[in-house]
Amino acid sequence: MISTPSKYPTAQTSFYEAVAQNYFQETCAEEIRMKLDTKALRYLTAEDWRTLTGVEQGSKNHEIVPTPLIVQLSGLRGGSGVHKCISNLAKVDLIARVKNAKYDGYRLTYGGLDYLSLHTHRKRQTIYSVGNQIGVGKESDIFVVASASGTQHVLKIHRLGRISFRTVKANRDYLRHRSSGSWMYMSRLAALKEYTFMQKLWENGFKVPEPISQNRHTIVMELVDAFPLRQIREVPDPAGLYSELMEMILRLARFGLIHGDFNEFNILIKEEKPDESKEAESTSIDNFASKSGLSVTLVPVLIDFPQMVSIDHTNAAMYFDRDVNCIKRFFQRRFHFTSDAPGPFFADAKKSVGKYGTKRLDVEAEASGFSKKMAKELEVYMREVGADGDGNGEGEDGGEEDEGHDESEDRLDDEATVNMRDKNEGGKKSNSAGAATQFDNNLEEEQIETILGVRSLTIKNHR
Repeated sequence: MISTPSKYPTAQTSFYEAVAQNYFQETCAEEIRMKLDTKALRYLTAEDWRTLTGVEQGSKNHEIVPTPLIVQLSGLRGGSGVHKCISNLAKVDLIARVKNAKYDGYRLTYGGLDYLSLHTHRKRQTIYSVGNQIGVGKESDIFVVASASGTQHVLKIHRLGRISFRTVKANRDYLRHRSSGSWMYMSRLAALKEYTFMQKLWENGFKVPEPISQNRHTIVMELVDAFPLRQIREVPDPAGLYSELMEMILRLARFGLIHGDFNEFNILIKEEKPDESKEAESTSIDNFASKSGLSVTLVPVLIDFPQMVSIDHTNAAMYFDRDVNCIKRFFQRRFHFTSDAPGPFFADAKKSVGKYGTKRLDVEAEASGFSKKMAKELEVYMREVGADGDGNGEGEDGGEEDEGHDESEDRLDDEATVNMRDKNEGGKKSNSAGAATQFDNNLEEEQIETILGVRSLTIKNHR
């Protein structure tokens, strides 16, 4: 471990208090943008990468990393070469200098963290090209990417801090004690938690995207050719779909987990052809499809796991009931369906934990590296900034939205949907990737379409 020169104050000293206001204003202006721009990625040299990595390492103990420390951490010979690299990185906003600082130094930006993560995925050969943005969440961005073999995947970039900056007045007291470094750390925790739980769920047969790789605040996962439930206006068998979703909530509970944000935003509906050889094992939706002569089966796929909690959590009953009630409200509002069966209830779900030889995935996740301390830190942050899942869905056209619905999320999602729809010739699904930015300097960009359905999708009894 490299020692810190005493003349350069750390983040815990009075220096941070002296420049906090100016630093916070600059950070707000930068982090609100938080857009992935890969244009400069192919032009970075090996020395640039080592310098950027040095800034990242120095950020663990410094809000503003002193320039001499960057030179030391980069391990490059000759200070002039490092200063040239610093200048190159600052020009493309991968690092930034804070005005009125008492010493010469730089801080790592979200753009710099994005590049470091992409660089690692490239070396792992999980990402070769980056395509169109296909989703915008409250605290994440979603992109289509491709491997060197041309296989398309999804890149999810966690952006914890975006909601914090948008609601800076409401969170002023909390944000006074936070920094961009801590937001980046929380984004890392969110990515680690989501990847860990997604991996455990995938290994145990849950319908989730296949996790492929995780680094820093990013996750690479399977690209699921499906529609978000919130975009679907009609289904042939609401009762069957409702039953399957409730069974998914109960099955998660048997494995010791509660999703915490189980709603129409985080459920994808995938169309699959029924397998006649497995007709006897079909779900209720499969049976309905075969009886009605349907050519497809509707399969719900669960996504988004940063807010997932153990069934032993203090507020587990509240999270469980919220998940159940959210689905009930959505089906009543969208499909005009109300189940006659009461529940499911948390007390019954709690009794089923570990039955039928099921594992405790909450315990396995902790053993795999995502500790209770990490979970507590992430939970406190997400609760303070309102990113722990609101459990609310989208209001119907002309109707009132549920109380507490996040209008900014709806607006962002609408804008993304409209933009993608305009590029996608009426909103038809496409299996081609997005306009790719190649990592290889010798390759040119390719023009390709995006994958996103129209907002008002109707699944009927015929294709």
